[in-house]
Amino acid sequence: MMNVNVLRLDHRIGRDTRITTHVCLTSRAFGASKIYLSGEEDHKLMENVRDTADRWGGNFEIEYAKNYMGVINKWKDNGGKVVHLTMYGSQAHEIVSEVQESGADILIVVGGAKVPGKVYKSADWNVSVTTQPHSEVSSLAVFQHLLMEGKEFDLEFENPVFEVIPTAHGKNVNIHDENR
Repeated sequence: MMNVNVLRLDHRIGRDTRITTHVCLTSRAFGASKIYLSGEEDHKLMENVRDTADRWGGNFEIEYAKNYMGVINKWKDNGGKVVHLTMYGSQAHEIVSEVQESGADILIVVGGAKVPGKVYKSADWNVSVTTQPHSEVSSLAVFQHLLMEGKEFDLEFENPVFEVIPTAHGKNVNIHDENR
């Protein structure tokens, strides 16, 4: 099974905290094992994401990366492939099977304010989730869903403190005291 990591470009404390947090949570919920944050180093955001992962289970990691091109280059040097999500790329639903068939570990790059041309050039695939402006969170969720072929619905997160039990009405949360 391929390993999926995410690289969030150009995080800005204050301005991007909520959206970057949602990028992190989406990455984790849809099967990524790690996210790298570039831009401004945000210890509070990173601690909040770690706390969420601890409470809801799994082995999700978050790491600050001062040099995002270093992350991309190292990923590629280790045989991984890079998918850059952009509204200017090939359509996700048309390219996802090629990404899957590569058999490589995947680094999904999610942009920030303005993505430099070198990111487009270094990506193995520039991938569009629609050709219209919208949220990087929705792009990430849709692409990870396609990449996982819907298997994210069956993911199990090890040692959760909280676990939602699906129900048509109300809230049903199982609390695992032994994991506290």
